[in-house]
Amino acid sequence: MNGSCQTPPGVSASPKKTSELVEGFFKAMWIVPAIAVFAAVLLLVVGHDEISAAGRKFLFSLIYSAMIGLPSAVLLTWSAYRYSERFPRLLIVGQTLVLLFTATVGSLAAGVVFQIARIMPPNAYWIEFRGSYPFALVITLVTGLSITSYETMRHRLQSATLELRTRQVEQERANKLLAEARLSSLESRIHPHFLFNTLNSIVALIPSDPRRAEDTVGKLASLLRFSLNANQSGLVPLAQEVKIARDYLEIERTRFGPRLRYEISVPESLEAVKAPPLALQSLVENCIKHVVAQRAEGATIRIVGTRENAVMRLDVIDDGPGFSLEAITPEHGLGNLIARLDLLYGERGQLEVARKNNTTVVSLLFPTESTSL
Repeated sequence: MNGSCQTPPGVSASPKKTSELVEGFFKAMWIVPAIAVFAAVLLLVVGHDEISAAGRKFLFSLIYSAMIGLPSAVLLTWSAYRYSERFPRLLIVGQTLVLLFTATVGSLAAGVVFQIARIMPPNAYWIEFRGSYPFALVITLVTGLSITSYETMRHRLQSATLELRTRQVEQERANKLLAEARLSSLESRIHPHFLFNTLNSIVALIPSDPRRAEDTVGKLASLLRFSLNANQSGLVPLAQEVKIARDYLEIERTRFGPRLRYEISVPESLEAVKAPPLALQSLVENCIKHVVAQRAEGATIRIVGTRENAVMRLDVIDDGPGFSLEAITPEHGLGNLIARLDLLYGERGQLEVARKNNTTVVSLLFPTESTSL
């Protein structure tokens, strides 16, 4: 929507915009007495006897419109901005009451103008009111409700269009981040050091433990395949995430041997929960790069999965020195993961780092959602 599009009655807006719009309407209220005074002065100067019957009816209608039309627009806008969000189901009732009020008060005020202009004898005030009020009431209700309903539907259509475009942009960004994550994962898998180390480990295993060498080749192929074919929807079953993390740990254990120790504790009841692809593996890879590979004694990595209410928690725990999320840049693998969590879950998706009992706990939190495996 462009900047010239005003929010109609029945649709909520920001408090600042609401205040400015209502203030603008009230500043425009000078038009009401101006039109009424103009019509009264015209009748006084020209004389109502000099004006044709059609002309008098036109001036009468002009005064009625001035005393009812603009106040209706102001009050409808003000009441809609103030109450429509709190009482959306009572919107039509509120608009009807506002129109009944303005039609009544406006008709009474128009009679006062007729008295001031001396075009209606004093004893005819209530006669004029009773004769014109039913017509003013019907016209006000039909016109007011029709215009507000049309404007409300038009604005809702514009809002729905804008929301759809916003979601499309966010989805494109999410797909881009997922593609970057897959590319980053694939690059780390085909990095010469990783491939050479893995292949050398496989070669070393062939004479002594051919079955384990074959198993390692299968895990490497599975890891590369998953990196290429991560679910385009942005979510995969947690069981698949755990398997990829386990495969990665087993491959790295052929290289580090007893220096790499790990435990995985994820209940089977959580295997159907949907999780961001390559999220858990990214956390494990970060531990191996910055803890296991940097220390002669290696490290122990624990993966713990728990669910509290509707929140899934994956903890990756190591006995390394720890780090701070403030030092993570957007180009870092964890930076990419944080951006993906924000797009997928908003504030409900978080990455936390804490020190507990001389260990570093990196926690991935996101809302649970099950899918069939």
